[in-house]
Amino acid sequence: MKGRIVILGELRGLEAAALMVDGRLEDLLVDSSDVMTLAPGAICRGRVDRQMKGQGGVFVQLPGDERGFLRDAKGLSPGQSVVCQVTGGTEPGKALPVSLRLLFKGRYGIVTPGAPGINVSRRIRDEDLRADLQALAQVVLEGSDLGLILRSACEGAEDGEIVEDVAALRALAEAVLADAEGGPELLVDAASPHEEAWREWADPAPDEVTEGFADHGVPEAVDELLSPRVGLPGGGHMMIEPTRALIAVDVNTGADTSPAASLKANIAAARDLPRQLRLRGLGGQVVIDFAPMPKKDRATLEQQLRTAFKGEAAETSLAGWTPLGMFELVRKRDRVALRALLEGRE
Repeated sequence: MKGRIVILGELRGLEAAALMVDGRLEDLLVDSSDVMTLAPGAICRGRVDRQMKGQGGVFVQLPGDERGFLRDAKGLSPGQSVVCQVTGGTEPGKALPVSLRLLFKGRYGIVTPGAPGINVSRRIRDEDLRADLQALAQVVLEGSDLGLILRSACEGAEDGEIVEDVAALRALAEAVLADAEGGPELLVDAASPHEEAWREWADPAPDEVTEGFADHGVPEAVDELLSPRVGLPGGGHMMIEPTRALIAVDVNTGADTSPAASLKANIAAARDLPRQLRLRGLGGQVVIDFAPMPKKDRATLEQQLRTAFKGEAAETSLAGWTPLGMFELVRKRDRVALRALLEGRE
């Protein structure tokens, strides 16, 4: 089915939301509360624990007997209360990544305490509209030192909707920042999949919002995501296999033995890899063993990788080629792995 469709429902008993674009699954959000007390995006009051010399950070006691790891913790002392935000998922037994840089996200704005200033999404190109949005935001934030990012969804939205959204974010941020003292406590829970879909998939506006995954092939697409094998155009495939240390990706040409088979399979893998990592909820160190090809083709392939990852919300750093001919990159762990959420559920 052509178009951009947001589908709300349940996946193996868990609340979930799916984004389909022209009949292909582009994004998937699944409730992680069964496996994580504190999901990515949750804002907590924590207490600084011991320093980790040589690791550039400290452990933080979080609510629910959880532990967080905070980098760039200069000036903090054991026992001090801090307000922090969970920034991603982690493996069982490891501390949750947390940050002191809080983000209060809404449909039209993101309030950024500690980073003052009003910024308008670069995707909004109309200069008159940008000026109008700046003026609107200044009125809503008058008397506050909070920062604000106006999202691209503001284009085409009513002024009243934007004002209501930003005003609510300001009130929430000020309430949280005023509640900084005390023991570990959850201050703002992470958004549910349906709430996050409403907030994050507003631009471009969906052609349809509906309920029920079965009619759109979502369960079948999810079953494919739980398999390491990903088919590629032309008969090739790649295997995506998480280990405890890294994500291993192996690209194969399959039955194609033509001179250009390797480059074609590698380019197809590079173009689909960001979507596969996003849907599978995978992050951290990624090592790719591309199909054998001449070194002169590496620049072409690397450009394809850069283009593919350019629009990703999760921060990604392309490290480059290793002496053994592997390609390394690091993708932020911004979600819980899909397999961890669905494993053992029917």
